Amino acid sequence: MNDDTKHIFKLDPAKIIKDQDLDKIINSKTDLIMVSGTDGVTSENITTVLEKIRDRGITIALEISHPDAVVPGFDHYYIPTVINTVNVKYSHGMLVEALMEYHDFIEYDNISLLPYIILNENCKAFTRAECKQINDEELLAMVHMLDKLYKMDYIYIEYSGMLGDRSLVKEAYDACEHAHVIYGGGIQNYDQAKLMSSASDTIVVGNIIYDDVESALTTII
Repeated sequence: MNDDTKHIFKLDPAKIIKDQDLDKIINSKTDLIMVSGTDGVTSENITTVLEKIRDRGITIALEISHPDAVVPGFDHYYIPTVINTVNVKYSHGMLVEALMEYHDFIEYDNISLLPYIILNENCKAFTRAECKQINDEELLAMVHMLDKLYKMDYIYIEYSGMLGDRSLVKEAYDACEHAHVIYGGGIQNYDQAKLMSSASDTIVVGNIIYDDVESALTTII
């Protein structure tokens, strides 16, 4: 992911997508396809998706949701770290597990840490990562911490399953001096994509791919 990455399609390896719909996603003008999921992610279903999308002229990345579900062949790998979790496992525990298992094989230029702040308390990711709900002031403090103290390359503001508060996301975006701000959650059409892309560097579109692929394609602006 670079500064020119404005749009990402996120594919869930545990979900079924028709081959013709997948071809539309691959042949779209998205900047990146990221393979990522919360439940039911295995090395087997990741490999199935990889075999269909690699060598198709599109950059592909894997978000590592579990150390046992790492598959070679992607252009880049992202390890999520959840900032508003109450369980150290989801802040850096899985990263430590992955490094313990794969240190000797990792090409560090091809792997990045992806800090998440998950704001939809009703989504699976919020529950799975044992997140705590935070207020606006806490969100901005976390953004300043990641951007100015940790100097992270990325900050991912996640509303998974619902469209987020654009004004709050924009406030977080404006607060950043270094980090590339990624927004994900609830984008289903052109208007929503335009709205949230004006408050972030990159938007991520996922669920609508499986409900209405034609609507998903309109989110590339």
